Amino acid sequence: MNAVWIDPETTASTEDADAQKRELKIERETHKLEKRLCRQVGQAIVDFNMIEAGDRIMVCMSGGKDSYGMLDILLKLKARAPISFELVAVNLDQKQPGFPDHILPEYLAGLGIPFHIETQDTYSIVKEKVPEGKTMCSLCSRLRRGILYRVARELKCNKLALGHHRDDMLQTFFLNMFFGGKLKGMPPKLVSDNGEFTVIRPLANVAEKDLIRWAEHRQFPIIPCTLCGSQENLQRKQVGNMIRDWEKKHPGRIENMFTALQNVVPSHLMDAKLHDFKNLRPTGIADDEGDKAFDHEEFPASSPALNGLQVVQL
Repeated sequence: MNAVWIDPETTASTEDADAQKRELKIERETHKLEKRLCRQVGQAIVDFNMIEAGDRIMVCMSGGKDSYGMLDILLKLKARAPISFELVAVNLDQKQPGFPDHILPEYLAGLGIPFHIETQDTYSIVKEKVPEGKTMCSLCSRLRRGILYRVARELKCNKLALGHHRDDMLQTFFLNMFFGGKLKGMPPKLVSDNGEFTVIRPLANVAEKDLIRWAEHRQFPIIPCTLCGSQENLQRKQVGNMIRDWEKKHPGRIENMFTALQNVVPSHLMDAKLHDFKNLRPTGIADDEGDKAFDHEEFPASSPALNGLQVVQL
């Protein structure tokens, strides 16, 4: 048997070249991700007129990947925006046991931006009022909302930016449909319930998976929520798992559903408050949105198949 000589230097140089290729690929993908995030956030801002000249925006920071990502992208857009506006990062320390209250102040101070940490012991109130094993989110969110409104008033902010993304908005739509009996989602922009502020969601067009990748790249110091996030079997978790499962099995379905939220046809639903069914009369004028009573509904060939759904014929 002939011996084969392997040059260690050649092997090492080949491994180095492969490593460089991998690094270049990661760098290119990360650059594409950054451009996509900036484009999607910028498009939402333009489409819904979220930010105007002179705005003072309270960026609500929870310590999770979404709020970190939102602040990060807003700061990038602010640096190149043709208008002047202010960002103030605000975190509510709810005094959860073991909460690392030094992480956000240190991170925000390092960015050199205005920030405010509001300390209120809502944790004790929630634990006292909510029986063990029951969902805490509802009471917690009401307490948090009232506090943040007061802080926004004190900081003279006219808008509140929340870190809800595309997947959150779809989850809310299905939660309202399945459990609330409403076709209601999470809007990209709305006036606060007390009528005092404009609430904006700059991440409305952004997929959660992209925020996860961006958080890993930027190495944000993530703070887990042990008050709400530790509760298993929440309805939102169930719906979130359903959507993620759809995304894995049927690529494209999530995008179609999200597009549907922006293409509502009230005349083809059943809400008499949105469409005057009672006084509806023929006009004699052709209308593409009219009822094609004897036609089967047609869908684009590119629509993802509803694999896995059982069809029952009666």
